[in-house]
Amino acid sequence: MAHGIAVSRDVFVPFEKRNGWKSAANWTAALLISAVFLLAGLWKITDPAGAAARLAQAKVPEALSIPAAVVLGTLETFTGILLLVPRFRRWGSVIGTLLLLAFMIFIGANYNELRGADCSCFPWVKRAVGPQFFIGDGIMMLLAIGAGIGVRPSRGLRSASIVFAAVAVFAAASYGHASTRHTGTKAPATIAAEDGSPIALDKGKVFIFFFDPQCLHCRDAGQRLSALNWGDTRFIGVPTQNPQFATWFMGKAGLTGKGPISRDLDLLKKTFPFDTPPAGVALENGYEKSMLLQFEGKEPASTLERLEFVR
Repeated sequence: MAHGIAVSRDVFVPFEKRNGWKSAANWTAALLISAVFLLAGLWKITDPAGAAARLAQAKVPEALSIPAAVVLGTLETFTGILLLVPRFRRWGSVIGTLLLLAFMIFIGANYNELRGADCSCFPWVKRAVGPQFFIGDGIMMLLAIGAGIGVRPSRGLRSASIVFAAVAVFAAASYGHASTRHTGTKAPATIAAEDGSPIALDKGKVFIFFFDPQCLHCRDAGQRLSALNWGDTRFIGVPTQNPQFATWFMGKAGLTGKGPISRDLDLLKKTFPFDTPPAGVALENGYEKSMLLQFEGKEPASTLERLEFVR
């Protein structure tokens, strides 16, 4: 009888308490993959323009890159929160697995074009597209699946919906703030050209183009810019790394003769922050008119024409 009572009581003991090591493994997987989704999602939400530039480089259509960044950031942040809450964890596991699977399929479909290109969820982590990329995402998918094993079916749809609404409101507010952040910032009065001579930024129209000499997307953006009629707008090229290749890049992009090269990246990036190149800033009489982060399709020509920086 005593044995029977013990068994019947054990039936009502939560799975997590009856299987200590399995519970520990589940929590470990949940915490690890939750951190991945939260960091990736919060970055996209708080810096949608920078995330959109990364997505555009990963072959997401330029016109959809910013909406995609906001939507993905919202879903990833929501997924990360679900994974932290035991009663929502299985939902988080399913959504997280599907997001990773969709991402792997998308990269696989564009593999030949993206091979060797940087494609990371985080601005401070470099991951090149290749076999190891899929191994890494496969490990993350296993963590997402593991987070959903051995937990009770999720419940509390209304509460989860409230969490999603809160994340969506935060994402919308963050996007609204980011869209007005790059407006009216005062530029340094001068920066130095490669030969050390000063370049004035406080008079007339100036366009500063930030590029990585080894970035194919930057070279394509430079070729687009070289085809524009700049009129009296002064053009300045600024390498973000490997400055020794800046002159070579300007020649390959057809920008030789368009304007000088400056290596004052730290000063300019501190004043006009951006994530990854290509990027550009349009200045008029020493003040920022617009930050340009889209270099595909009609951009940035459309914005530059609207600002009357090109003819």
